[in-house]
Amino acid sequence: MNQDLSILHLVLNASLVVQLVMLLLVVISVSSWAAIFRKLFALQRVGKLNDHFEREFWSGTSLNDLFAAATQNARGAGPMERIFASGMREFQKLREKRITDASTLLDGARRAMRASFQREMDVVETNLSFLASVGSVSPYVGLFGTVWGIMHAFTGLAALEQVTLATVAPGIAEALVATAIGLFAAIPAVVAYNRFARDIDRVAIKLETFIEEFSNILQRNLGAQSASSR
Repeated sequence: MNQDLSILHLVLNASLVVQLVMLLLVVISVSSWAAIFRKLFALQRVGKLNDHFEREFWSGTSLNDLFAAATQNARGAGPMERIFASGMREFQKLREKRITDASTLLDGARRAMRASFQREMDVVETNLSFLASVGSVSPYVGLFGTVWGIMHAFTGLAALEQVTLATVAPGIAEALVATAIGLFAAIPAVVAYNRFARDIDRVAIKLETFIEEFSNILQRNLGAQSASSR
């Protein structure tokens, strides 16, 4: 019972297949943590950029000035600003084509904003499916390593005439390390996925609300222009 059962000793003395499973899970875990931090910083940046543009939008600045600023700052703009720029761009293109029908102008601007909204959400949701896969698959990969390790341990014990707890424990412990590593990789991924999914839903609701509010502003402007031209 004086055998070394430290984690490092168990990993180094595990069978080749179990060691490969452990290595795979470690790589997955590192990749998962990297994706978590990238997504965390990306969502924080998206939130700050959206809040900044929303303050500018409701500060009373003219739509033309906002559109000019969004065009000049296309690379550093946030999702909300790019959606606004898409709607304004389509709206102005239709006006340049001498289209005066209000419903046609609004539908064109709204379709452009919806297309931009889908592109922005695709970018925001990057790596989310990877975290979901890590959270669902990693425990099973670790379980495979455990089952293989237990099979290997009992195969080695078959040649012994007397089997005691001291002879069984190291092999079982080596196998269970794979499951532990699988859970270590899966749990943070699941927690992060749930957190990010909730944050992304909030971003989507905020962008959809902005699209409707901006569409209402365009509709009021068209109504005011139509009334003044009579």
